[in-house]
Amino acid sequence: MRGAVEAWIADDPDPGDRAELQALLDRALTGADAGAVDELRDRFADRLHFGTAGLRGVVAGGPNRMNRAVVRAATAAVAGWLAGAGSAGSPGGAGSAGGISVVVGCDARHRSAGFAEEAAGVLAGAGIAVHMLPRPCPTPLLAFAVRQLGTAAGIMITASHNPAADNGYKLYLSDGAQVIPPADAEIEKRIAALGPLAQVPVAAAGSPLITRHGDEVAQAYLAAIVAAAGPSAGPALSLVYTPMHGVAGQLMLRALRLAGFAAPHVVAAQAEPDPDFPTVAFPNPEEPGALDLALADARRLGADLVVASDPDGDRLAVAVPAVEGWRMLTGDQVGALLGASLLERTAGQRAPEARLVASTVVSSTLLAKIAAAAGVRYAETLTGFKWIARAADNVPEARFVFGYEEALGYAVGDVVRDKDGFGAALAMLRLAEGAKSAGRSVLDVYDDLERAHGVHLTSPLTLRTTDQAQVMRRLRAAPPDAFGGERVADLTDLAAGSGTRPRADVLIFRLAGGRVVLRPSGTEPKIKCYIEITEPVAGRSLAAAREAAAARLAPLRAALEALLAGG
Repeated sequence: MRGAVEAWIADDPDPGDRAELQALLDRALTGADAGAVDELRDRFADRLHFGTAGLRGVVAGGPNRMNRAVVRAATAAVAGWLAGAGSAGSPGGAGSAGGISVVVGCDARHRSAGFAEEAAGVLAGAGIAVHMLPRPCPTPLLAFAVRQLGTAAGIMITASHNPAADNGYKLYLSDGAQVIPPADAEIEKRIAALGPLAQVPVAAAGSPLITRHGDEVAQAYLAAIVAAAGPSAGPALSLVYTPMHGVAGQLMLRALRLAGFAAPHVVAAQAEPDPDFPTVAFPNPEEPGALDLALADARRLGADLVVASDPDGDRLAVAVPAVEGWRMLTGDQVGALLGASLLERTAGQRAPEARLVASTVVSSTLLAKIAAAAGVRYAETLTGFKWIARAADNVPEARFVFGYEEALGYAVGDVVRDKDGFGAALAMLRLAEGAKSAGRSVLDVYDDLERAHGVHLTSPLTLRTTDQAQVMRRLRAAPPDAFGGERVADLTDLAAGSGTRPRADVLIFRLAGGRVVLRPSGTEPKIKCYIEITEPVAGRSLAAAREAAAARLAPLRAALEALLAGG
């Protein structure tokens, strides 16, 4: 291991990382730090692999961490791939190698700006034109810029809603959506085959191949999302907003102002970008406690709505006042509300039957029923927006209207072919305005959906495990025939392929009134489970149907927990 560490240090282009690794190695060799050997072993046991959308990991020196050396290797591989078969048919900027150009952006996490500059230098060193967005910027702006600028790819330095210690590297293809197979595997192979980093040419920051953009891309993006969501048309909403120490704040305020909404109350302690995320234990709006400051302000002000961005602005959380106090809506509830609202608003368009909405195999089935009632197309995709964004691509004459995943990701139209917390916020405010003008609440609108299509109670469950494959093998070898009294009517294993969908490590257990979906996490040592219980409302009150669903959920969830734990 010492030889591997010393070889890495010799090839590492960053003096700070070299010094940090050398100090760690010295402590390990002298025995002065008992944990130094374990830390080195973890950093050098593997390397970060170019997988789901790119790279993500803790910022530190070594191949199994996010650092300048890893960014250089990944970008050299991307440049090589673009110069080869990967760039076929991809429009690029004039004056670059083969007419190829790439847009680069970054958030405000630790070392994001340096990683973005490293990526730009490597691309320009390979003769590829680079469009640098003003920094920091949110992820949806980068995804939009790929098609707006006509680039062959986009690179976004971000770790989204990961802990403060992390950073990452996201790759978008020329269609503005995240990288998919086989491109990711081809880039991974190029990284593995790359020689010494000292041999990778890196252009200076002032290279004529690097164009540094001003506000023009943001202006085009704002105009597009306001046109897609529509301007404010109802009574003023009292809104509390938090960017959660991320980079969405200023652009969100501009979007709201341009759309005609009243200026929101911004949570002061979370208004400015801060890579340490000091007021939240975990900078993910799904996590318990993440919205505590926003909800406290909302209670004090008597607000109509709370909306929260995640640190890179691609996800959106929504909370509403309820009888029992403020309630955060689930991603499935927001997805159903936005889907139904957008289908209603687009009903007068040409060829309304060509409209398509999409969600994933782990999301609620409510959107599919809403789509069927509206007479429009529905697509169920694998998890991840790289699939949702492309749901209409191979469907003749289909027009993508809306897509979502339960983890607070939404796409309103095809302005951005990825999660877009800005467009979703505008659409949500339009919906809330409409409800308020009719003397109703957002929860009243959701109640209408469940009265029409049945109760859809969803609940996530996570098992932390270092051996995801073993758990999935056990479930495949001896699949349960029931979960807590809920008999399994059908089992679909997506590892065998399903229709036109790619293979995936996903098990879908269908019940008489619901389903259970299990899959390994692509970024963490977890098995993720998604439970849905459905109950018809006909012949009883909505409250009674919801009580029945909740009564069925408890034993099912307990049985699933025991099964995953090996009980």
